[in-house]
Amino acid sequence: MDLDRRLLLVGATATLLSSSAVAAEDRPAARMKAVVAGPEEPALAEVETPVPKPTEVLVRVRAAALNRADLAVAAGQPHGTAGGPNAIPGLEWAGEIVAVGAEVADFHPGDRVMCSGAGGYAEYAVADYGRTLPLPASMSFETAATLPVALQTMHDAIVTQARLRPGETVLIQGASSGVGLMALQIARWQRASVVIGTSRNPEHRTRLSGFGATLAVDTKDPTWPEQVRQATGGKGVDVIIDQVSAPVANGNLQAAAVLGRIINVGRLGGGRGEFDFDLHATKRISYIGVTNRTRSIEEQRTITARVRADLWQGVADGQFSLPIDSRFPLSDAPAALARMKQNEHFGKIVLRM
Repeated sequence: MDLDRRLLLVGATATLLSSSAVAAEDRPAARMKAVVAGPEEPALAEVETPVPKPTEVLVRVRAAALNRADLAVAAGQPHGTAGGPNAIPGLEWAGEIVAVGAEVADFHPGDRVMCSGAGGYAEYAVADYGRTLPLPASMSFETAATLPVALQTMHDAIVTQARLRPGETVLIQGASSGVGLMALQIARWQRASVVIGTSRNPEHRTRLSGFGATLAVDTKDPTWPEQVRQATGGKGVDVIIDQVSAPVANGNLQAAAVLGRIINVGRLGGGRGEFDFDLHATKRISYIGVTNRTRSIEEQRTITARVRADLWQGVADGQFSLPIDSRFPLSDAPAALARMKQNEHFGKIVLRM
């Protein structure tokens, strides 16, 4: 059964892009190419093209960006509501809308958009309307594909959870990742007075200043907490955005100011380790954990709406950007994932359709 008929069979669920608005070759076929998780490694396969639910849009994917969670999904492991056997990796992508659900009012077929969700390593992907953002007119699909997850993750961490105020100081652990580089930029946009980024890669550290860092430190150096305190006049930082966790947990407590806020965004260095509870209490530090895996769709819509309200003029003006480390065709997704696993990239890895 072709896709047009499947869309008709769900009643008024979706509106397909008319033939007058798009070339025939761009209209979705019933089946599409996608990267599918497998027992050995992910592989390109032919699967059914998804049909949007009433609150979703169907997007012709032009570019998708890699995130570390894709490694688990590509290996067939569950990741929140995504993942599992035969899952399609891909948390963010950009392209053109080709169909919209009956309850979608703000987006229309033909719109250029960037999205977050699941299943972006494919010719077509569906996203909730609340996790869909319009592309500025001059922005390329590749650039747009790198932005949704970083913008949503770090606006939530820095603005909503950490409540960063102008003039406060910030430390970004794992600053050379895509989300880390975005965190540096959002901290400066929020008028932080000192923005410190960490990386264990010396070459990466030299590049952090170009994204807003006033100081770059190496957490392999045992004196790094003292370096942070010195950079803040001995006070310590007001806000720490931690993507590393276990190896730096106690160092974070040492580097934090009294009444500091630590936001646990990622645990790339390990999810279990020692924790100085006495120092935590003595400094009266707020320690907040965040993840999208337990958030409802309503919560995720709120995060996206806040990004659009607070940051979108900056996005349109090119104030927020991420470097593209490398580009791969969709068929070379295993090689792209292998590069991410090596953890030597700076910025984002992109798949082109």
